[in-house]
Amino acid sequence: MESEKKWYVIHTYSGYENKVKANLEKKVRSMGMENEIFRVLVPMEDEVEIKDGKKKVAKRKVFPGYVLVEMIVNDRSWYVVRNTPGVTGFVGSGTKPIPLSDAEVRHILKAMGIEEIKPKVDISIGQLVRITSGAFENWTASVLEVYPDRGKLKVLINLFGRETPVELDFVQVEKI
Repeated sequence: MESEKKWYVIHTYSGYENKVKANLEKKVRSMGMENEIFRVLVPMEDEVEIKDGKKKVAKRKVFPGYVLVEMIVNDRSWYVVRNTPGVTGFVGSGTKPIPLSDAEVRHILKAMGIEEIKPKVDISIGQLVRITSGAFENWTASVLEVYPDRGKLKVLINLFGRETPVELDFVQVEKI
């Protein structure tokens, strides 16, 4: 789905990563785009150096020249990010940015010590829900299992007269 928030990688001038992060965050606030551009990260990791027999911990950029942006890509948000000083472009083919996979994002956030925020869900087994996105959009389903740790649930939909289990993300359903 186009309007889903995903993580994208933007290319910056080397050494300008933190400046791009600050400029973009300021732009998002001043233009009221908090509902389109959510988080901006410069992936860092601790690097241990031993100098003169003393252990020193320093922060090191994991991907020099790159910044991660969690956003919903549309013409306006793309333009704002693309025209932030220090940004040379999105990583992707042509003008369409390619989002990072969920596994890549989890790996990067975990390495940084940031755990992905799990959406809270107030859905119980046996409850009816409406599917809001994906192949079964606007279908009604019955909740079979809930996996809060994974942010997913298993529902039963009536497909060709048969009850068929389908696994969905919490964000793909709403209570009826």
